[in-house]
Amino acid sequence: MYIYDEANKLAKLLKECEEYRTYSSLKEKVYADENTKNLLNDYKKLQFEAQAAYFAGKEPDSELTDKIKKLGEVLAFNTDVSEFLSWEYRLNVILGDIFKIIGDAVDLSPDFLKD
Repeated sequence: MYIYDEANKLAKLLKECEEYRTYSSLKEKVYADENTKNLLNDYKKLQFEAQAAYFAGKEPDSELTDKIKKLGEVLAFNTDVSEFLSWEYRLNVILGDIFKIIGDAVDLSPDFLKD
């Protein structure tokens, strides 16, 4: 089907873009160290917990936010990790923009966001 062909072309373009290539290279580098990999995974899990609280209409508890802050400070000392997180953010912005473009094209935006 034509639409899947176009989606595959977009996927190929994404794999070729600077943001993905740099992100992928840095990910390979930082995840090669088991300790760094574990710290990053812990950090991301904590961030996910905080986001889940926000989506549930709650503030994450101070213990959780303190853990995120402290772990973030530890990770910031590693320039490769900082750079990796920066490129990961850039890639996520692109993916979010693409999803918004597609969602707007087929009117997937919830009505309550249109006010």
